Amino acid sequence: MNKKLIALAVAGATCAPLAMAQSANPVTLYGRVYVTVESVKASGGAAPQAQRMRVEDQSSLLGVRGTEDLGGGLKAFYQLETSFRPDSNNSTFANRNSGIGLQGGFGSIMAGRWDSPFKSANIAIDPFGDLTIGGITSAASDRGNHDRRQQNVIQYWSPNMSGFAARASYVVNEAKSATLNPQEQALSLTYSKGPLYAFYAYEQLKDLDATLRKQEANSVGGAYTFGPVKVGALYQEFKKTTRSKQKAMMANAVYTTGKHQFIYQYQQAEDGGAIGAAQPDCDMNALGYQYNFTRRTFSLIQYSKTKNNDASACRIGSYVGGNGSDPEGFSIGLRHVF
Repeated sequence: MNKKLIALAVAGATCAPLAMAQSANPVTLYGRVYVTVESVKASGGAAPQAQRMRVEDQSSLLGVRGTEDLGGGLKAFYQLETSFRPDSNNSTFANRNSGIGLQGGFGSIMAGRWDSPFKSANIAIDPFGDLTIGGITSAASDRGNHDRRQQNVIQYWSPNMSGFAARASYVVNEAKSATLNPQEQALSLTYSKGPLYAFYAYEQLKDLDATLRKQEANSVGGAYTFGPVKVGALYQEFKKTTRSKQKAMMANAVYTTGKHQFIYQYQQAEDGGAIGAAQPDCDMNALGYQYNFTRRTFSLIQYSKTKNNDASACRIGSYVGGNGSDPEGFSIGLRHVF
């Protein structure tokens, strides 16, 4: 009997420090479920598409994250984030922001898979959060080409210095071959304090394919809140090998009264085609009404329409009509975060 009591006491003594360590550095479980029901169509162009209904996932996710105090002001941090589709079961595990890093007075450095600094700085202007049929990639950010979650990346995030912060990333050339040496580099400089957010972002892509050997993106923008109104705008330029310079802009306004938000967003992009060929040009308008049940749950109703010239194939969110067609859609969705 005494032997059993002694064994239990020893087990308790060895388990207690582990339990204390876990409680001092807890693991956080978090997520988002976001689904829209949409009616979309594309008129005009060489291949018009008839109206259809869709149930669409808007980047629903599940993740775990945590930190470990290493002493001396240094912490280790980690995150694993995976998407899941409530509307279907074809998700890939751990395909979202995931990595491990160190954090201290110098800032943070991490390695893994993470949103590019260019993407993060730009989507902060989008009231739709880079999602839905009204999101930023409809016409801006080179229709998503510069809206990247970078694989095999090393990133540095500076500490916040009176509202100023910087991020830089480098994707290692893991896929180097005899003919291509693929690389991705990006940086952002942001200012966020009180009602003002402003940024500059740059991204360079090299040797991602044999045709576009070099691609560069520059973007500048900001948002300002005064009373119940928030306005935002950005301007972007893209340069690609053998292509004309592409220019894009986005502007929006959000009016909030109580739990109600009324949203308007405009995007425009032009040029960016093969030199000597007809140049693309498109405009997109999106209207939204958002009702915030709580801080974690809202419903969103949207209408979005994009108008393309014969050389352009801008879209509404992820829905593409094709060159010269004009996609439009109506959407209603529900989002909950936990």
